[in-house]
Amino acid sequence: MNEFDQGIMKPGIEKYAVDHTSAELPVLARLFRATHLRTHQPQMLSGHLQGAFLQMISHMIKPAAILEIGTFTGYSAICLAQGLQDGGKLITIDCNPEMEDFTKPYFEEAGLNDKIELIIGDATEIIESLHGLFDLVFIDADKENYINYFKMVFPKISPGGYIMADNTLWYGRVIEPNAESDRETAGIVRFNTYVQQLEGVENILLPIRDGIMMVRKKPE
Repeated sequence: MNEFDQGIMKPGIEKYAVDHTSAELPVLARLFRATHLRTHQPQMLSGHLQGAFLQMISHMIKPAAILEIGTFTGYSAICLAQGLQDGGKLITIDCNPEMEDFTKPYFEEAGLNDKIELIIGDATEIIESLHGLFDLVFIDADKENYINYFKMVFPKISPGGYIMADNTLWYGRVIEPNAESDRETAGIVRFNTYVQQLEGVENILLPIRDGIMMVRKKPE
């Protein structure tokens, strides 16, 4: 038996981690509850532990510009926007027009109306139309297109900037023998392999919630 077979994530560890993480912002707690009451797939929401991680990373980077691909109900956008520089902006893209009415009251309650811009539409078309560089990109959309999104945003990342991709462990299916038997798992497996083999970056796959791949674009 090696160290990977033994593992360290005992039952109850995630709850212990949450219990020893700074309290969730009240607006996020209300958004969490509303998401579970009003949506069909509330598990898509980042949640407290991952949200706190995203918020911490944003505070560390102090980005002037953030791009998020996949808004859902806006939980992660609110977390990421906490670390924006004065005058900074987060653009978040979603293909579901119903999300606009859902998210905007929470963006307003969080005092982030002037910092968050929600764009509804096809992310591949919208990304092409965006100008300027981003310090941080968060990908959390359709899994089979992760590589496409990554390739599209990579030239738009500032030197030393970061890309984070959610669900990169995909419920543990990435290590199963038939990992590529469905499109979403196959998309994640291909994405993880692509990043691992890519030159000009540093990357780490973190086992936080459902996995976060964090990629730093090396300065030229």
